Amino acid sequence: MSDQPRESLSSRLGFLLLSAGCAIGLGNVWRFPYVTGKYGGAAFVILYLFFLLVLGLPVMVCEFAVGRSSRKSMAVAFKELEPEGKKWHVYGGFAALGNYLLMMFYTVVSGWFLKYFFEMVCGKFSSMDAKEIGAAFGQTVGNPVTLIIWMAVVILLGFLVCGLGLQRGVENITKFMMSALFVIMIGLAIYVAFIPGSGAGYKFYLKPDFREMISNEHGLWDTIYAAMGQAFFTLSIGIGSMEIFGSYIDKDYSLTGETLRVIGLDTFVAICSGLIIFPACAAFNVDAGAGAGLVFVSLPNVFNAMGPIAGRIVGSFFFLFLSFAAFSTVIAVFENIVAFGMDKFGWSRTKSVLINLGLVLVLSAPAALGMNVWSGVHFGKIASIDALEDFLVSQNLLPLGSLIFLLFCTWKSGWGWDNFIKEADSGKGIKFPNNKAVKFYLRFIAPLIILVVFICGYIDIFFK
Repeated sequence: MSDQPRESLSSRLGFLLLSAGCAIGLGNVWRFPYVTGKYGGAAFVILYLFFLLVLGLPVMVCEFAVGRSSRKSMAVAFKELEPEGKKWHVYGGFAALGNYLLMMFYTVVSGWFLKYFFEMVCGKFSSMDAKEIGAAFGQTVGNPVTLIIWMAVVILLGFLVCGLGLQRGVENITKFMMSALFVIMIGLAIYVAFIPGSGAGYKFYLKPDFREMISNEHGLWDTIYAAMGQAFFTLSIGIGSMEIFGSYIDKDYSLTGETLRVIGLDTFVAICSGLIIFPACAAFNVDAGAGAGLVFVSLPNVFNAMGPIAGRIVGSFFFLFLSFAAFSTVIAVFENIVAFGMDKFGWSRTKSVLINLGLVLVLSAPAALGMNVWSGVHFGKIASIDALEDFLVSQNLLPLGSLIFLLFCTWKSGWGWDNFIKEADSGKGIKFPNNKAVKFYLRFIAPLIILVVFICGYIDIFFK
């Protein structure tokens, strides 16, 4: 175990933007718009926000509280806080595994965004028709050398930032990226608002139609489950990705208030992504529910329809926005991985960065190869290597990890409710509700909801 002095962040803003950067990623700017389009628009968004508060908020406060009290990563955080003789710390290894698994496919997809940004800047798509743009994405995914090169670029850049140090690298660069992300996103949303025909997109996105939600092809339950799952998984909670940043902050501010700010930033990006995509799709008659290919196949056609100059500029900023969102998550999770080695084995930051750089490069290659040369590798109903990795993280470690955090912070056999409340409420700001109803909800009802999400995930994949 490491006995090195604990590093800390230089500012409250650094903590908020780092935590938000970890939460803000592909789930916000890629998955959220097309899932919203698929399940009916504004009514789905309202459900999403509801589950964000009743599920996401308490679990994130628990993660931050464990981190701030223990001053350690998940390598040893539970061991620092658990009663003597208990085995909660066993989960620390699974949390680390979750971070590695997440990066094994996330770095590959992040490479897509970076590649498309450079190609948009160079004007590659300007002369293409819709069929050629669709084929271009197929060529990207189908080329193992291309995928591995861009994956490696993302990994090298991410660990380079972590190698510069917590404040000089991780904090300062994430501050810059997140600030640029907000500016680009707001600018794109304003630009799209003035495109003729965009009004229909706002109506679909902002005007709830609960009758449509009940009667749509997916059904009410599937829509509720999708909103619950999107709210739950967008925050990257359950595998210690947030816990690590709690370990780097002081006790000046209460954790409930800080969590609300992080969730607010995360939600703002998700909502604003829709304010860019839906009006643009409506203006150029593109199906907003087109699925995962919406960003890479449908939207380049939208940018082309804006004209050769305007489309190239807007498209370049859009993919830069997506790249920053994805890369902020990569840096945050890499920091968790690096800190695990430092806390568990006493490695220096440099040693942990170098070991994990080689490890993640090797571990991420199968996901890239599974999209082309190893595309014949299947796991029953799970159709690819990256899908298996996503399944293990999204459908298993995230919900079960969140369940463990809730139980650890509310049950006497774990850290316990009183210790959790004391840590969560230390400092100025909004206090965590401390009454019997909330305690009962977090001890019994919220875990039950998480188990429902977990079980339904399996039903959705294996029995439909």
